[in-house]
Amino acid sequence: MVEPKSSRSYLFLGHVETAVYATLGVLLAATALLAIVGCIHLLGSGIRDFTGTVSIFLLIDRLLLVLMLVELLHTVRISIRSHSLVVEPFLIIGLIAIIRRTLVLTLQAEGFTQGTQWTPDVESHFRASMIEACVLALLIAVLVASIFVIRKTRSEDEINIAGDSSPK
Repeated sequence: MVEPKSSRSYLFLGHVETAVYATLGVLLAATALLAIVGCIHLLGSGIRDFTGTVSIFLLIDRLLLVLMLVELLHTVRISIRSHSLVVEPFLIIGLIAIIRRTLVLTLQAEGFTQGTQWTPDVESHFRASMIEACVLALLIAVLVASIFVIRKTRSEDEINIAGDSSPK
């Protein structure tokens, strides 16, 4: 008698989980569409001021945000279908986020070196930016290596499942 109640609650929680994922997916899709509309506006301002680089950096930053949202939407879709957590999309989202931060940092560092008086305050901000850039480069290397290991491990598992024991 206890078993049917627990299986019903398990099914109910599964439906709730799917509903939450579906709602999250709809909200992510709406957010991505809103960000694309903002990209179109930034593209228009970039065309009007085609000699400036600020609008280009902002447009690339916004496009990478859209890419992150689409990757999150893909992850939600996989979670709805398989009811399991997949690590690789989160690593890719982290990689995109780090690249976004690197672009913003590059834009800020350009402001330090272009026509500003080199004061101790500017120098400390520049040093902090360079330290952050080094940490971001290290994080990029770690995430790329992690993605490589996951893909290599997955492809070796697929080979073993297929019954082919020959190495690639």
